[in-house]
Amino acid sequence: MASVLQEFKQFAIKGNVVDLAVGVIIGSAFSTIVNSIVKDLIMPIAGSVTGNLDFSNRFIRIGHLPATFKGNPDSYKDLQTAGVAVLGYGSFATVVLNFLILAFIVFLLVKFINKLRELEQTGTPAEPPAPPEDVLLLREIRDTLKDQKQRA
Repeated sequence: MASVLQEFKQFAIKGNVVDLAVGVIIGSAFSTIVNSIVKDLIMPIAGSVTGNLDFSNRFIRIGHLPATFKGNPDSYKDLQTAGVAVLGYGSFATVVLNFLILAFIVFLLVKFINKLRELEQTGTPAEPPAPPEDVLLLREIRDTLKDQKQRA
């Protein structure tokens, strides 16, 4: 038992596990942001383009309404709460859209990081800036004076 705990300790302390944990935490927070973008920004626009179609409330009812059902039969939430079998394709479409947006943002992020790495790897030292004109003029005067001294 002690050796298993020792192995687990070595595994948990490795950098990859810690990096993975940080990635999962940041990914979870990032997912919340993407969900908000889809719910609060994209879906209202998509709804207005499609005639205020509420995607989250789009479903196909499969099961029968129970005799004790007191909600709205056109409400996805009410039907789910009552335990009626429904295919919530609107909710599914929203989740797929969330995934596509998240995947696209991650793609752009990875692309940006790869460009930074490429610049770092192929980075050539920057050439020093050209000297100002007055320095060039002074050098020319110095060289001319040297030439005149050598001739004399």
